Amino acid sequence: MNYGILQSQISNTNYELNMIKKTYVSEKPYRSIVKAISWRMIGTIDTVFISFLIVGNIKFALSIGGVELFTKMFLYFLHERLWNKIKFGKVEQKPIDYQI
Repeated sequence: MNYGILQSQISNTNYELNMIKKTYVSEKPYRSIVKAISWRMIGTIDTVFISFLIVGNIKFALSIGGVELFTKMFLYFLHERLWNKIKFGKVEQKPIDYQI
């Protein structure tokens, strides 16, 4: 029996099993940060506009928008990171097996 070929087959099988374990894609934290910033910019503009319509004072509306900009960005980041750990709704991506 050729132990070199057997060892190679075992090594390939271990590699394939390890690749199967890594089927879910997750996002890097910096992606969540950029998403939080872009979303909060939109949300803050909306909040300032609505606050101005309600209170009629632009300084007060800007102060409301300024506070909620940072609190909601932080909460959104935590929310994104938590959801990134949950496999619910993620699509499996099998590794592509290239053979030359």
